Amino acid sequence: MAKKNEIIVKDVVIKTMKKDGIDYICITDIARQKNAVDPNGVIGNWMRNRNTIEFLGIWETLHNPIFNPLEFEGFRKEAGLNAFTLSPTRWIEATNAIGIVSQAGRYGGTFAQTDIAFEFASWISVEFRLYLVMEFQRLKAKEQELIGWTAKRELSKINYHIHTDAIKRHLIPEEVTKEQANIIYAEEADVLNVAMFGMTAKQWREANPELKGNIRDYATINELICLSNMENINAVLIDDGMPQGERLVKLNQIAIQQMQLLEGNSNRELMK
Repeated sequence: MAKKNEIIVKDVVIKTMKKDGIDYICITDIARQKNAVDPNGVIGNWMRNRNTIEFLGIWETLHNPIFNPLEFEGFRKEAGLNAFTLSPTRWIEATNAIGIVSQAGRYGGTFAQTDIAFEFASWISVEFRLYLVMEFQRLKAKEQELIGWTAKRELSKINYHIHTDAIKRHLIPEEVTKEQANIIYAEEADVLNVAMFGMTAKQWREANPELKGNIRDYATINELICLSNMENINAVLIDDGMPQGERLVKLNQIAIQQMQLLEGNSNRELMK
C-alpha cells in the first residue's frame, strides 16, 4: 500500500509517496510547472529523448534485477526519431521498470523514484530542481523528527508501566516447555514467536479474536528490538544446521537474557 504526502515547490503542490519503503515523487505535478494544461504531453516529450532513455536504462540496470535490457535497447535505437513516442505505461510494461510508477484515479499520476524525478525536474528547469530537492529534504527531515518523537513517546509509556512488578513479570518471556521444543513449526516466524511470546501467531489470534492485526503489532519497542536481533541470530543458526527444536530453546534463552537487560530485570533463570 502506497502512502502519499505533499510538498510545495514555488507554489506548486507536488505529491510524494512511499511504496515498499522507496520514495517516489509525482512527475505529473512537476510537469505542470511547464504546461499546466497537458502535463502528460510534457512527460511524453521528455521520454522520447535519447538522453532520457539512456538515463532510465542505466538507472534500471543498477537497481532493478528484472529489468528487460532487450526492450530497452529497442527503445534506445528509436529514441530521437520523429515518429518515436513513449509513454510511462509502455516503458513500464515493456521493460519491467520499477523507477517509474503510473497510478490512476483522482490523486494518481506518474510517479518516479527520486533520482529520476530530480533528473526530470532538471529538464524542466534547473532552478525548479534545486527548490524541489530542498523541499524534499525538508520533508524527510520532518519525517525523521516524527519518528524520533514517536519512539520517545513509546519509550516514555513503557518506562511508566514497567515500574510495577505485575507488569514487569509479563515483559520477560516465559521459558519454552519441552513440548513446545519438540513441535515442528511450519513457519520460522512462529519459532521466533514462541521463543519470544510463548505462542504461535495462530494461537494468539485464537486467544485474542477481538484484536486486529497480529501478535507483533502489540509488541513493545523492546520486544521488537529483541525480535530483530533474534531474526539475525536464527539465520546464523539455520546456516550452522542446528535443528529447529534446539534453535527454539537457544532463541528463548536469548530472548529472556536480552529482555532482562532491556527491562532491568535479571531475576529469571535461563533454561539449562
